[in-house]
Amino acid sequence: MCLTVSCNVRHGEPKTTKFGSIEEELSFWKDQSDKHQQRAEEAQEELQEFQQMSRDYEAELETELKQCEARNRELLSNNNRLRMELENIQEKYEAQHSEAFRQISMLEGDLEETTAVKDQLQKYIRELEQSNDDLERAKRATIMSLEDFEQRMNHVIERNAFLESELDEKENLLESVQRLKDEARDLRQELAVQQVQERRPSSLSKEKDRTESSSSSRSTIPTTPPNHLVYSQKPQPQAFVEGIT
Repeated sequence: MCLTVSCNVRHGEPKTTKFGSIEEELSFWKDQSDKHQQRAEEAQEELQEFQQMSRDYEAELETELKQCEARNRELLSNNNRLRMELENIQEKYEAQHSEAFRQISMLEGDLEETTAVKDQLQKYIRELEQSNDDLERAKRATIMSLEDFEQRMNHVIERNAFLESELDEKENLLESVQRLKDEARDLRQELAVQQVQERRPSSLSKEKDRTESSSSSRSTIPTTPPNHLVYSQKPQPQAFVEGIT
């Protein structure tokens, strides 16, 4: 008895197998069962291996996820901290910028005042230099005037000294003349006394003659210095002033 069995061949058309007996068919199907069993076991092993790999990979992914989450939390914390620091820095910068702007404005005002004071001082210095030049010219003119005045004063002093010496000489001469006049007067008195003692006046005529003779004798006595002596007149104040100027 012959049996015909149709079976599907992988990646091919259906193939019909003919068996000569039941034992052959059982053997064939047993082989097929063993093959499928082996394939199922291999598939099961591959599945288990794949599952293990999946679990390992999943564990790794979970670990990496936890690490990423921790890292993310850390980054978020750092981000928040940096944001707060940035806000503080911005506030400080704005405050410092405002303070710097205020100080710059104040310094600009001080600079303007300093510039104005500097200009005033420079103007004052130029005025002082001009005044100094004027004073120097006045000083030189004064020195020249003083030198000229000193020369004229020395000339006047010399002239005064010469006049004083002449005045001293004139006073000495006047004293000599006065002394001579006194001696002449004494001599006339002595002469008159002697004449009175020698000749007693007997009449008015004789007395008149004696008086005339006495007058004539008085007139013969010199009352002025000799002609060869030169007397210098005392300088008048106007001449002295003219000599100084």
